[in-house]
Amino acid sequence: MKKFTVILLVLYSSIISAQSFDFNYDHYSVIVKDLDKVGSFYKNVLNLKEIPHPSAPTGFKWFVIQGNSQLHLIGKDSVAMQHSKSVHLCLATQKLDELIASLEEKDITYYDWPGKENSVTLRADGVRQIYLKDPENNWIEINNAAH
Repeated sequence: MKKFTVILLVLYSSIISAQSFDFNYDHYSVIVKDLDKVGSFYKNVLNLKEIPHPSAPTGFKWFVIQGNSQLHLIGKDSVAMQHSKSVHLCLATQKLDELIASLEEKDITYYDWPGKENSVTLRADGVRQIYLKDPENNWIEINNAAH
């Protein structure tokens, strides 16, 4: 029992110290082959605002999600494609129904967690969520969690 208590104290200490850094979410990066096509999806389908890269190199597209949070697309000729739904960008909106209507107008398929097309998952905590893919099959979750 003593060893278990010490392990719990160490874990608790790690959690507390990690929180003491006061992290803010900065950005999520996705490697893509067709930077223009994928960038157009995030700009025109999800209506994210494109912002300039600070040093203006080619091969990047940056988007604001909200405040200082960003999505960075990185263009590469060769991309290791492992598209698991468990690896995804997640965005939250209180306008989920409006977004779903917009996706349907644009004939963009979305999925619930099990994979049923054009269906919404209702999580146990009451949050509704959908999943969709960008043009290179990177998964995106969109839910209505309050923040």
